[in-house]
Order: sequence, then structure tokens, then C-alpha cells
Amino acid sequence: MSRSRVLCALLAGAVALGAGLVSPAAAEVGGSADGPTATARARVAADVLMSSYEPVKAWFPSSWWNSAVALQTIGDYMQRTGDRRYLPQLDNTFEKDKGVFPAGYLSGDPLLGNFTSRAIDDSEWWGLTWIQTYDLTKNPKYLDMAVTIAEYVEDYWDDTCGGGVWWDAERTYKNAVTNGLWIRLTAELHNRIPGDQHWLGRAQEGWNWFTGSGMINSAGLVNDGLNTGTCQSNGDTVWTYNQGLAIGAGLELYRATRNPQLLTTVQRLAESAIGAGGLVSNGVLTESCEAPGRSCDDNQKQFKGIFLRYWMDLTDTTRNPTYAAFLAQQAASVWDQDRDAAGRLGLRWAGGSANVFDWRTQASALSALIAAVPTPPPTRSLSATMTPAQPVVMPATGSATQVEFETGLQATAPAGETIKADVRASGPAGWTVTPNRTSVTLRPRGNAVPARATVDLDVAIPAGTPDGRYLVTVTATSGPLLSFTTQAEILVAHTVDFDTGTAAENPWLWDADGSQSNGVQNRFADGNSYFVYRFPFPSDTTSASVTLTIDNEFVVQASGDGQQWTTVGIETQQIHDGENKAARTYDLTPYLGPSKTGYVRIADSFPNDGWGGRVYHVTATYTG
Repeated sequence: MSRSRVLCALLAGAVALGAGLVSPAAAEVGGSADGPTATARARVAADVLMSSYEPVKAWFPSSWWNSAVALQTIGDYMQRTGDRRYLPQLDNTFEKDKGVFPAGYLSGDPLLGNFTSRAIDDSEWWGLTWIQTYDLTKNPKYLDMAVTIAEYVEDYWDDTCGGGVWWDAERTYKNAVTNGLWIRLTAELHNRIPGDQHWLGRAQEGWNWFTGSGMINSAGLVNDGLNTGTCQSNGDTVWTYNQGLAIGAGLELYRATRNPQLLTTVQRLAESAIGAGGLVSNGVLTESCEAPGRSCDDNQKQFKGIFLRYWMDLTDTTRNPTYAAFLAQQAASVWDQDRDAAGRLGLRWAGGSANVFDWRTQASALSALIAAVPTPPPTRSLSATMTPAQPVVMPATGSATQVEFETGLQATAPAGETIKADVRASGPAGWTVTPNRTSVTLRPRGNAVPARATVDLDVAIPAGTPDGRYLVTVTATSGPLLSFTTQAEILVAHTVDFDTGTAAENPWLWDADGSQSNGVQNRFADGNSYFVYRFPFPSDTTSASVTLTIDNEFVVQASGDGQQWTTVGIETQQIHDGENKAARTYDLTPYLGPSKTGYVRIADSFPNDGWGGRVYHVTATYTG
């Protein structure tokens, strides 16, 4: 757990942007989205994020504090849009994960119960998550849990360096993230507990210490923490989440006290963040680890979402048009530059070939889309998605190939209204999409649970289509104000050759399950998690094989239907250092299904010790 981990509380403080409607065409081309379109975009991205939620352990695999932030992001989404579909998942996490757990089960650290651990900042993130859930449900058990967490954290405030909360139970470091969280947490408790004075006093004490600690430098930017011993600012990296938490802490305390000096300090922090030498590159929020030649770790992937969540709070509080314009620019850049055909949002909000996509980047960038939803949210919205979003086709010689898609529609409207959606589909020149036009009627009952409908499409890919990526586009329209466009990206390929952890891997990755990808050539599955590749070999295939560059404790299984599995390779020794790394070839011919499709699943041969199979590179060959 690195000191820079300073989490990301993500999303949706919100901003009343885009209240004036623009034409559907303009909304989809770029720039600020109208209210219904902004709501639809946020819904699509939230659904993608929640597809990574693991309901048995009730978290997002592999990261304890990151899960707290991602769940708070979903809470913010629900609060902002009125959608309430994911309240059961929040309660599932609360009930299943409030106990005591050994190291490695839900985190690298042992969990002490009531969402506390030796990582004090992790504990605080869970406190904020349960306050958010209390705001959504008014169930006192969530607020009571937040109080329990705050009481635990309170014990780690002492007079070292004149005050402040320690970052860890070993009391080795006092830093910005832990204390920004402490101020926000205690001020939020005060603002929700009638007659409270205790938590207000702690919030004020924390703010006074933090602003006098030296961590806010002369440029108005927040350095990471204090040097142990000297109690001076260490001048370490200005992470976006530290800047955002300082803004958010001051805002919540301002709501508690209405002290105008707090708002003055907060606005200085904000102007420093977006001014020259701040945290913005070409108008887009950018983490320092995104610089060329560098990479962001799994913690840093979520930092910008924390900043933007509290920036939205700032915009809501001040109604400053400059702050609102900055939010609109982030949302537009995320949607136009940072999104793939599967609706996944990446690390680099300005896009680029070196982008990285996973559930952490999804949660972070989702905050920008939530920010574009006006307050109150529009009562009517319409969204569309396509499944599969990134299919692979390996055509046989001389024959056309058929691909089936399902277009999913979701709509909101006041109860009693109907939304009739005109659905138009198209593909590249020479391709046939059936039907290319149809209509669907949806009957929403408000915003809490969007109405759903589906349209099945059949796409015929002509024989001889060159290898490459091709788009199938669907646009759903209802009246003059509701329109949404979605696309599927079909990869036509005759070869299989890719590094894991890259965009080239995505079309072949049929089921990521709870696997992780820590950069290029580094996909692995620990414990009971796995990942599956699907190879739709041509219909005239007579033999096929796959070569995996793999190490550690792996199990490799093959299947012709993705359901029944046969083990074709296994590591029987407990290996943790990659010393068994090798390119291993497995014959898939006996396992090909009637359509000549082959599935390969990689799992962990010793699920109890956390060193599952790691794959670096994949190739597959076939003859026909």
C-alpha cells in the first residue's frame, strides 16, 4: 500500500449544466450534452462499472478502498439521476463485508470489522460510502456505521506535528489524504446528526491543523504529506485526489458553519488546480503519472474521480460558470475521446493510444459523466447499447459470415407515459443489417427503474471482407429531444496474436471474471477467479491450437461451448516468482464445438495462496 494511494472518492457532487436542450445530433457529436443525453450516458457507463461488481464477496475484485470509492460513485450516480437499481448491491456489501476477515480475503490487510483496518484512510473511505448510502435510503444503520468508523479513526489523532490523523496504525506518516478525508467525514456527520457539536469540533480542529501544516504549498497546491521528524511538507507529488479532498473538506465544513473564509480558501485551491502550473493539460484533468513514459498504478487510476466529485460539489455550491465550464469540458472529453465500443472509460480522459481501461478507470471517469447531469435530473431519457460490443469474426474462405446482436434500450419517463423509439441500424457498405429499421414502445414508471426493451439484429459480413475493425451503428430516437447512438466494433481477423493488458486483447477476452490486468503482458487470476478467451475459428477449420506465454500457478482448460471444461495444462508446484515462465502450446482440436469455436480458460491451481496463472502473450493457429 503506497503512500500515494490516496484514494478516490469519485463522482457526482453534481452541477447544473446543460439545462438548455440542444439538438440530438449536436449532443452526440460532442460538447456539452443535453440533460436527457447526459443522463443516458451516465446510465450506460454506470451499468458497465457494475458489471465488474462481484456479488459473492460483495466488492470490486482485488481492491478494498477502491471498492469503497466505486460504490460511492454508484451511490452518487443514483442520487444524481434518481435511478435506484443498485441499492441492493450497496446493502449486500454492507451486510457481507462488515465482519472480520483475514489478510488477503478482501484486502492485503486483515480487516478488523466495521470496515476498519490498519489503513486509516481506507476506513475513512468506507465511512463516506455509508453516509452516501444513508443519504439515499435514510436507513440509520448506515449512519451508525459511519459514526463507528469515525470513532475508530479518532483514536489515530494525536499531538505529533501539532495534530492530525495518522495514515496507518503503525503511526508512520501524516498526510493529506487521511486528513482531508477526516475533515470531510466529520463535517458530513455533523451535517446529518441533529444537535451535534462533537464532530463539528473535530472537523474545525482538523481544518485548522491541515491548512496550517504546510501541505498546501505557496502555489495553492496540496503536496502529499509531512516528513516524519521535521513535520515539514515533503514537497511530494501533487495528486489530483489530494487537491480534490481539500476542496471537498472545506466545502462540507462551510455548509456546517457558513464561514465565508472557508469558501475563500476553497476557491483558491480550485483556481490553483486549473490555472497555469496546475493539474490540467490542454483543458483536461491529467494525473502526473500519465506523462509519456510513465504509468499509473491501480490506486492512481482512481484519483481524478475524487477530484472531480468534489469539484462538482464546488460548482453546485458556488454556481460559478468557470467551474461549470470546466466540468462540461471533462465530460465531453471522456465521452468523445476516452470511450471504447464496449462503453468502457479509460485512464486518460483526453484519449490516446496508450490508454488503459479497467473498472477503476471506469469508476473514475464516470464521475465526469455524472457531473453533466443537471439538477434536478430530466424525467425523460433514452439510452441504447449493443451486445456483443466487440465481437471477433474469423471468416471461412468464400462464404459470408452472420453475427447476431442484441440492442438493449432503456428509458425513463413519468409513470403513465410511453416512449416510442425509432431504431435504425447500419453497417459498412456492402454489409446487410436486418432489420435496418424498427420501432419499440417502452412504458417507464419514473426514474427509479428504467424501462427496458430489446431489438435483435442480424449482420451479414460479405465473403472476402479484409481484416480490420468495422462499426455497426444503431441510433434510437423518440421525438425531437431524445436520441442516443451506440456502436459495436467487429474485428475481422485471420490471425490471433496479442499481448495481454492491451486493446488488442479485448475482442478475444470473452469473460474477464475477477481477473486483473496490471499493465501490458500481465493478466492474472487469483483464488477462484479466472479469465476466458474465445476463438471463433473458421467453419472449415480441421485443427487448431493456442500458445500461451504463462507462469506461476496456472490451470489451463479448453471447451467447445464455454460451459463444459477439460483441463489441458496445470502447474503442480507452488511458484510465486515467475520462474516457470514459458510459451506452452495446447491442442484445441478435440475440444472445438460444432461451429469450430474454441474457448480457453486460465485459473489458479492453488487458489488459497494468491498466485494464480499469469499470461503475457497469446497466439492461436488453425488449418482448414
